Amino acid sequence: MKRFLLAIMILAGAMACTGHGNRAVSGEAASGKDTTASSGLNTVDFNADSAYRHIATQVELGPRIPGTVPHAACVEYIAGRLRSYGADTVMIQQSKVDSPSGGVIPVSNILARYNSGTGRRILLVAHYDTRPWADNDPNAANHSTPVPGANDGASGVGVLLELARLMGERNPAAGVDLLFVDAEDSGNDGDENSWCLGTQEWLRGKPYKGMVQPAYAILLDMVGGEGAVFRREIISDHFARSVNDRIWAVASASGYADRFVNTSGGGVTDDHVFINRAGIPAVDIIDAAHPSTGSFPPTWHTVADDMTSISTATLKAVGQTVANVIYTEKAE
Repeated sequence: MKRFLLAIMILAGAMACTGHGNRAVSGEAASGKDTTASSGLNTVDFNADSAYRHIATQVELGPRIPGTVPHAACVEYIAGRLRSYGADTVMIQQSKVDSPSGGVIPVSNILARYNSGTGRRILLVAHYDTRPWADNDPNAANHSTPVPGANDGASGVGVLLELARLMGERNPAAGVDLLFVDAEDSGNDGDENSWCLGTQEWLRGKPYKGMVQPAYAILLDMVGGEGAVFRREIISDHFARSVNDRIWAVASASGYADRFVNTSGGGVTDDHVFINRAGIPAVDIIDAAHPSTGSFPPTWHTVADDMTSISTATLKAVGQTVANVIYTEKAE
């Protein structure tokens, strides 16, 4: 993942880079009031075991470093699952971007659309690539070893694929786009633009030109770790506070207030930064305030980021919350 910054530093940077303000979501959610609690939130049942299996499959492929065989197999797996889950369309954007360490990186961004004809859309995002170096590992001998990426990469994908399965069985009223981005995790500390290369390339292609742009985006990153706690990421609050209000209110009404703690956290350089700059209000649900470290989980960018670090209880809390958000959105 990216850098974990002090809130005041990242907020200053975010305010300097763009003039976009908040955009309200529908109904009373803009004020922070939950409008869904009385209508029965759990209209679908998010299956955490299914999400867990998707994560395990990715990890079994090996580190998903762009340009490698495991990476290509992961693209096929994600696209194949999306097609089998009844997506209206599945598109793969293939390109090449400059590598922060020299040369080029082949990237493949995968977009699936559900309920394509609706006038209101939501964008859900996760990265599927893995960091090529475990440079945060306590053992320096592992610093050139690729990260397995169970939590940092595969967990967000696993949640999105289970949501895709649910939408294949029952479309929500609003339209939903699922974006699986590449080349997120090969960046260098101190160079913000070296991260999230797949998202930056996807946005350069102006993906919504002539189409309905999503009302907002939700990024899922490191959402499967044991003991994870999610606080409101500060760039998300700056650009899309009303979206954060809605998510945290829905999480509380869904019984996950202990997981979604309604306090401010630090700022993270992540895919949502670039989506916000493109004019789509975006929030980041990320374990960046882990109880054991105060920032990222202890497995972050280490060889210990394997299946032993994944919790179905965490996956359930995140997946059910996001499902309840999207299934209580209106079509317009």
